[in-house]
Amino acid sequence: MWAIENAFFDQGFRIVGGTDEAGRGPLAGPVYAAAVILPRGIEIEGLDDSKKLSEKKREKLYDEIIQRAEAWAVASATVEEIAQIDILNSAMLAMRRAVESLGVMPEMLIVDGTVSRGFPCKTTCVPGGDGRSASVAAASILAKVSRDRYMYELAQRYPQYGFEKHKGYGTAQHTAAIREFGPCPEHRELFLRKILQKE
Repeated sequence: MWAIENAFFDQGFRIVGGTDEAGRGPLAGPVYAAAVILPRGIEIEGLDDSKKLSEKKREKLYDEIIQRAEAWAVASATVEEIAQIDILNSAMLAMRRAVESLGVMPEMLIVDGTVSRGFPCKTTCVPGGDGRSASVAAASILAKVSRDRYMYELAQRYPQYGFEKHKGYGTAQHTAAIREFGPCPEHRELFLRKILQKE
């Protein structure tokens, strides 16, 4: 998990960080992102792409990451921003907000995926970075846990949708609830067109 970071350290970069987002695909809720700078070579047992980990494991790693990281930050882009600038640009916005909140600027930032827009530092895109880079994996966990916690809050406000179970993704239960109750303010209207057209 350290090969990508180590390659940049060997090139002379001193501060190498990673960023990732969570929640591009769901039908509801903000898109979250995190940025993390880890001490070089630190070993965090079980660190991996957040999608490969259980919720219990992610929660445990979340606590360890924020305790041991040199710097970390979490940010989001709202449902309103997603409607205005689309989901990809909103994911980029959330990642930039996280990076700008770190308190220390990376000299090189590893961005999960194939797109990097408007970051205030040098970046490199790494597809599947959350399974290949320690700092991106750490960012993926912070982003995922933070978004899941927000969706649990939404479940309290809008219990009819079952957000605590599907976290806003388009499961059969979720789409059935949307058809029965209509969307709530936290639903992404553009994402619902096909569902609502079937009524």
